[in-house]
Amino acid sequence: MAQPGMTETAQRIASGECSAREAVEEAVARIDHVQPELNAFVDVFHEAAITQAGAVDDRRAAGGVLGPLAGVPIVIKDNICLGQDTSPGRTTCASRMLEGYRSPYTASAVRNLLDAGAIVVAKANLDEFAMGGSGEHSAFGATRNPWDVERTPGGSSSGSAAAVGAGVVGLALGSDTGGSVRQPAAMCGLVGLKPTYGRVSRYGLVAFASSLDQIGTLTHSVADAAAAITVISGHDTHDATSAPREAEDFSAALGTDVKGHTVAVVRPEGEVHPGVKDALERSAKVLGDASVHVDEGALPHTRFGIAAYYLIAPAEASSNLARYDGVRYGRRAELLQDEELEDLYVRSRTEGFGAEVKRRILLGTHALSSGYYDQYYGQAQRTRRLIKNDFDAMFASGARAVLMPTTSSPAFRLGEKLADPMSMYLEDAFTVGANLAGLPAISIPAGLVEVDGKTLPIGVQLIGQAFDEAGLLQLASALERGLGFDARSPMALKAS
Repeated sequence: MAQPGMTETAQRIASGECSAREAVEEAVARIDHVQPELNAFVDVFHEAAITQAGAVDDRRAAGGVLGPLAGVPIVIKDNICLGQDTSPGRTTCASRMLEGYRSPYTASAVRNLLDAGAIVVAKANLDEFAMGGSGEHSAFGATRNPWDVERTPGGSSSGSAAAVGAGVVGLALGSDTGGSVRQPAAMCGLVGLKPTYGRVSRYGLVAFASSLDQIGTLTHSVADAAAAITVISGHDTHDATSAPREAEDFSAALGTDVKGHTVAVVRPEGEVHPGVKDALERSAKVLGDASVHVDEGALPHTRFGIAAYYLIAPAEASSNLARYDGVRYGRRAELLQDEELEDLYVRSRTEGFGAEVKRRILLGTHALSSGYYDQYYGQAQRTRRLIKNDFDAMFASGARAVLMPTTSSPAFRLGEKLADPMSMYLEDAFTVGANLAGLPAISIPAGLVEVDGKTLPIGVQLIGQAFDEAGLLQLASALERGLGFDARSPMALKAS
């Protein structure tokens, strides 16, 4: 049976309609059923999760206090740490470099969910070290889309999106460095929320690009996204980049009147699928019908976003992944007789990293090298400032949020872009701006299109002002209601 939304599951357990054990058993049974087709999971915690669910039921029977997500099964992306004190699982980042790594601590965002009573049933597959946009760059094989298993679910939070899209759980955590929550949300018909940089602690998120990474949520609804971020956000002294802001109740503004708000529509330049254009215009009309002022918007420097992102992110990745040398951290190759230490480093990294990670390390190392630093990395950082200035100018003119596409097309076929990395990178054209500017953004399912006889979802995104998740979710909720999207993937419907 497919899992309902996160909030609905929590309510069913709290009311006694079902037990936590039943909810968790349903989730792990769904995992066993869909895993052969989707390859969405790296580790599944059958016994541990059911034991934890039983403890929730015992606590409820004894009249104990339960958290707001007591007994709710969730999935977390496998670049987010789950400590050995919490789970028997690993934190692999879908890489041979870390395939045996067991974290001694739990990420703060996950700890917040556990404290609220949620139960982690599995770790989700991803593009290795979160570097990829299709779910194909995993050491453990590609993840598939529950709408069409011949297509990508998007990336890098591929397994997280597939898990929610297939009806396994109502909430999965992902990470979003350049669109890695929003892009798979759009391709799997889900709501994907990337908070403001610093809103959610990065402690326990394995670093890819430290100035861009944020933990985000994948859910079926805006209401579930609001409830989830309410739990996982807040200041964390373990993270030097965590903003000194306490958690808010982001559900409070949902359903309230958005009359008088202004949204700026940024229409795409270049080629996009006709369904993407239709979804954007339909979304603008829905907001207009809700008495939102819909204005034309312009972000002139966003056309440089991909170039800036693919210098800054690989440069930071090159620095962050330097620690995996096979001696201090990560997989160590077998030591050969009379081998020099440098040769051991080379073989360890060659065996441990996949092709896409190596490509980005090389790009980043070059961008940071002597004689090129200012020409490449420095120029990219200056461009990043211009992109942020464009958003600031739009908000200063009165816009509460920006409406634009999430992706240029629906989910593409597996293998279609592997031979052309630039084509794959361009899939992030509409999403990297929010990361470069550190802004909150949310992708909402906005319609369905027919492609080669398959029905596939399309998403649109709203980008809000820094730390205005409340306003962003308020507008997203109004858009969600007006669009009325309630479709589920064929794989989820089959289980209902």
